[in-house]
Amino acid sequence: MPEAASVQAVRATIGDSEFDRDTAVTRREAGVYDADLSAGWTIITAVNGGYLLAVLGRALADALPHSDPFTISAHYLTASQPGPAVIRTDVVRTGRTLSTGQASLFQYDDEGRETERIRVLASYGDLDALPDDVRTTATPPAIPPVDQCFGPQDAPAPIPGSSAITDRLFLKLDPATLGWALGAPSGKGEMRAWFGLADGRDADPLSLLLAVDALPPTAFEIGLSGWVPTVELTVHVRCRPAPGPLRVSITTRNLAGGFLEEDAEVWDSADRLVAQSRQLARARLR
Repeated sequence: MPEAASVQAVRATIGDSEFDRDTAVTRREAGVYDADLSAGWTIITAVNGGYLLAVLGRALADALPHSDPFTISAHYLTASQPGPAVIRTDVVRTGRTLSTGQASLFQYDDEGRETERIRVLASYGDLDALPDDVRTTATPPAIPPVDQCFGPQDAPAPIPGSSAITDRLFLKLDPATLGWALGAPSGKGEMRAWFGLADGRDADPLSLLLAVDALPPTAFEIGLSGWVPTVELTVHVRCRPAPGPLRVSITTRNLAGGFLEEDAEVWDSADRLVAQSRQLARARLR
């Protein structure tokens, strides 16, 4: 698979990268963690939902006896802001192969009241202990080579609001899903891209939680614009990704009542389906 040409020559490593530092949590006491949400992962007006899920996922990895998220479901209750946050975790059940926990992220509102931003329920296990047997009809998305795709730096004009997250990503979009950027959306709810972190850090299970929510919304290619806030996001991590760039494919089949779903698949450089997700998001119709 082609390597990301613009990734820095000195590659960051898992555990020593901007993503790791910005998703770090500090255990204050059993079940309580302090975090500092970075403004570097904002887009338009909001902190990215996949980044937030990775922060919560890191706290649960510490709180539970297993370290790898297998399935994690988040309800986004109020919009998170860059700055201090508190995560409270609770161990629901522990077993030999799976452990289940829940977590909530809190911040203070403008009036000084503690406000719950996100609530998560997740099951963790050991991805390296899974059997090698794979039976699937899924196939990797057909995306042109990296040098035939386009990133945020190729856009004719910057998007309104913050685009800080794009500086932290290696993102090359399939031209077939870029009509919206040229004022001619296809009307299809599709988005496909090569994906990685800009500092060259390879993917791991926690960064897959970011990958499923890091592409432009499919709503753009349907012909809508503006912020598309996530209501609920569920991610299934299927195996530990191989080194190298990921391919992400997202589709929407139904927009109704001002809400749409986004189904994502993430494939690694070894042509393995490493993560799947579905989210419900609110779309601005006017």
